[in-house]
Amino acid sequence: MQQSKTLKELADYLGGAVRGDETVRVGGLAPLETAGPDTVTFLANPKYAAKVAQTKAGAVLMAPGGEGYGRNVIEVANPYLGFAKLLTLFYTFPHPPLGILPESNVGTGVKLGEGISVYPGACVGNNVTIGDRTVIHSGAVIYEGAVIGDDCVVHANAVIRERCRLGNRVIIQPGAVIGSDGFGYAPDGRGYYRIPQIGIVVLEDDVEVGANTTIDRAALEVTLIKRGTKLDNLVQIAHNCQIGNDCMIVSQVGISGSTTVGDHVTLAGQVGVAGHLTIGDNVMVGAKSGVPNSLAANAGYSGYPAQPHKEWLKSMAVVANLPTLKKTVSSLEKRIAELEEQIKNKI
Repeated sequence: MQQSKTLKELADYLGGAVRGDETVRVGGLAPLETAGPDTVTFLANPKYAAKVAQTKAGAVLMAPGGEGYGRNVIEVANPYLGFAKLLTLFYTFPHPPLGILPESNVGTGVKLGEGISVYPGACVGNNVTIGDRTVIHSGAVIYEGAVIGDDCVVHANAVIRERCRLGNRVIIQPGAVIGSDGFGYAPDGRGYYRIPQIGIVVLEDDVEVGANTTIDRAALEVTLIKRGTKLDNLVQIAHNCQIGNDCMIVSQVGISGSTTVGDHVTLAGQVGVAGHLTIGDNVMVGAKSGVPNSLAANAGYSGYPAQPHKEWLKSMAVVANLPTLKKTVSSLEKRIAELEEQIKNKI
């Protein structure tokens, strides 16, 4: 943790304003329940506003006009974002440049930037390019001809396959695999003939890839993850997919091959997407949904097959009443049969 700062300094850093004593100094952050006088907390959800009265924090980050209960307040438009920025300020520090450490394995023809760190047990193949201030942790494997930009972090046991390209400020969490072979086989009458996957994966600037996530290389050209997109743990992106800018792909999502996903798309946990589809910009798909068809932009979808979210909610309301409806239908069927028998007897 770095040295303490005044509330005025923090408000200036966040572009906010102080209500209360702006000379109070704090040196870290904590939740509402456990914060002390030397820490800052935050209120992002109004349902917890009453907890502000009990907190012992030196200051509370909250939206303008919120009830401060006599506490020092730093007003910011987005308290959750402000909290994230203060976490970065207090607890995140530049990685010290350590160079090529003993027991790492670096091949020939490698181009190394300034201020890099390659830890023991890392393996960097021939003709790899690594940008300035990039960190390669123990057990990571970088195949021949890969290109990694500036300020990247490749964590332990991650794999960057041959010729794949990472932009700047890309983060690869432990165990992730970038550029594994796409799942491509041609039936030959008896079994399946393996189709060589000769394309690559490109991750643009500020992409983050979660632990044990896999992104398959294209069969011929490029599997592309565009700028700012974040992939959670255990995500599968198949070959030839194109994922847009600033998407959020949550844990256990699977996207089949040659699917195009637009910008600012959110796929919640365990969403499954079929291949050769198009998902438009600003789409949100609810957890566990199945997407067998393309989805139009600027809408929310849920269910299997995925449908507009409001329609899915109506369907789920009916599902909850199915046992009662079944009894009602059975009773009506019995009554109709009785009426038909009465009519038959009168004829």
